Amino acid sequence: MRVLYLLNISNPDRLSADSGWIFADLLAPALADAGAEVTVAAPAAAGDARCGFHRTKVPGTKYRARFSTDVEELVALIRAERPDAVVANQIEEAPAIRTALLEAGSDAVLAGYCHYLPFSFADGGQLLLDPSMNDAGLGRPVLLAFAAGLAACDRVMVHSATAASWVSAAAARMTVDLGEKLRVVPAPRDERLVRDPATAPCQHSAGVVGVYNHRLYAHYGTQQFVDLARHLAASGTVRLRVMDLFGKRRAERTGLDNSPGEMRDQLAALPHVQVVSDRGDRVRYKNLLAGARFGIAPFRPGCPWSMSVIDCQGMGLPVISPRLGWLAEHIDPDLCFTTPAEAVDLVERLAVDDEFYALHAKRAHASTVEFAPALVASRYLEALS
Repeated sequence: MRVLYLLNISNPDRLSADSGWIFADLLAPALADAGAEVTVAAPAAAGDARCGFHRTKVPGTKYRARFSTDVEELVALIRAERPDAVVANQIEEAPAIRTALLEAGSDAVLAGYCHYLPFSFADGGQLLLDPSMNDAGLGRPVLLAFAAGLAACDRVMVHSATAASWVSAAAARMTVDLGEKLRVVPAPRDERLVRDPATAPCQHSAGVVGVYNHRLYAHYGTQQFVDLARHLAASGTVRLRVMDLFGKRRAERTGLDNSPGEMRDQLAALPHVQVVSDRGDRVRYKNLLAGARFGIAPFRPGCPWSMSVIDCQGMGLPVISPRLGWLAEHIDPDLCFTTPAEAVDLVERLAVDDEFYALHAKRAHASTVEFAPALVASRYLEALS
């Protein structure tokens, strides 16, 4: 099977912080191992020497990535690559890709991967626009473009059962019939970030470190984490290690949302909180995770997936989590909390109860086994067939 993998990269200056690029870089070689011929069209190469590469422009902003597709470039690319399947990782581009397939005379399967959902659902079932996509009232046009993308695809892939439920519900509200299109295909884990907790060095409560390795956008619920960090600092049980994954951000991005810098400054001012950078180095990132005893999930409403949670769990770190979204589906219920007081209690137990910690470290590690790249590649190709 010849696969053309169309990838938008929002963080070209710090690829290690771009989950879409990391997924492609892990998945493309696994697809090649499975016998597929893969070409990645993106602003930066992904995969290995067996994978073809077509360089595309950096879209500049998240809105341009959704509304400025070059159909002429796509037609030329499709004619040159003659794919059997095209994967659109920016699903809002799917109508333009379908147009290009038509003009190129290609009958390739068009699969959209719902890497990011521009909506969430309130407890009462109300569909809410994602605030990160709602600058100048663009949230509804993005949502409608997402629905148009669903309609244009032959296959629609999502990370999880939770995401499948949400996408199905949103599609139904916008009169898009998904029929048999929908497939659950999780993202691959990074095998470089896998460690059997049984082999991890023993850590003592006097030096317990909790890690928060998520994007610091306000729409990720970071202010709620700041509030939790204050409670944890007051408890005196742990030190917190907060990852500044972005480093210096481009002006186009800070102009739309400078909350990561603001959140970083708030956290850096708290006692017992250390803000650190992996400097874009996956070895350093692994070492920063390895020095922690547990992870903390984001408070992002409607979270359909979290690469950073999987990174922690693959390293054998139990992750505590608010009860929301996919997190509530995936993380052990014994590690989920509703209030800051419950979170503090969990942290204290993970810090001092070695039996409880060892049990959940083992469970965390085991929960990522099915996300091995070879297994994900097999599911990917099955979805595309």
